Amino acid sequence: MTEKKPWHGVIVATALPFNDDLSVDYDSFAKHVAWLADNGCDGVAPNGSLGEYQNLTDVERAKVIEVACEAAPAGFNVMAGVGAYGARQSAHWAEQAANAGATSVMLLPPNIHRSNHEQVKHHYATVASVGLPVVGYNNPIDTKVDLVPSLIADIFNAGNMVGVKEFSGDPRRIYEIKELVPDIDILIGTDDTVLEVGLAGAVGWVSGYPNCIPKSCIELFNLCTSGNVEDLVRAQEIYRDLHSLLRWDSKTEFVEAIKISMDVLGLKGGACRPPRNGLPAEMVERIIADTNAAIAKGYGK
Repeated sequence: MTEKKPWHGVIVATALPFNDDLSVDYDSFAKHVAWLADNGCDGVAPNGSLGEYQNLTDVERAKVIEVACEAAPAGFNVMAGVGAYGARQSAHWAEQAANAGATSVMLLPPNIHRSNHEQVKHHYATVASVGLPVVGYNNPIDTKVDLVPSLIADIFNAGNMVGVKEFSGDPRRIYEIKELVPDIDILIGTDDTVLEVGLAGAVGWVSGYPNCIPKSCIELFNLCTSGNVEDLVRAQEIYRDLHSLLRWDSKTEFVEAIKISMDVLGLKGGACRPPRNGLPAEMVERIIADTNAAIAKGYGK
């Protein structure tokens, strides 16, 4: 059995609550981190895309990591998002995360421009030199830089990546990655590919919807990754019931959608910062309906 590392298991990409004036509600965030731990999650990944890190000041961004680490009980891991325009900025955030008590970092490619492979490899080497384990984050939709399997293999073989959160949405890639580098850890990146990527050998899930329904998501992840074929009957049942909700995680409106679902469940989702200024009423109704359908089938928080 694989030794459980700090980036293994269900790591929640945390949504960030704001006050009415859109200042960060650190108290509610701390309570949310503790609540996720109480509900069985393995850790949190603050300052990722769902955490609206691009819209935070440097002071806010640093404090989010500090608050998460302070709220995390023993054995509950913080994987700090350190995405930035370039290697110097990402390395700075990795150093800040290490000082705060994070156990790993989640790193996008440089997102200042469409970097070539040598630039991407330099980026990962620079951040890895800080000393915390680096989980790569492949999100070619947002960054316009695709961590293709061969590039992932080069970064891993250089010792600058321990695993990768795969957000391309193509489960077929997992097999090619594992063929090139069998020892790399695969983390599910899109909530609506849990079954497929779990079967392909994932050991972690950096996930959005556990912000709302952690226990159901944990059960689904464990069933999809147990290696026991008998577990797949129940896994597919849960997956089918939840898929209309989990699909929102892969849409442009995923931040608003997950926060709306949190509100429906009595958690503090709330507003986002601009440019996310609200969704059309018809879309809000669909998100609420999908959330209520999951609740009606017994998948509440």
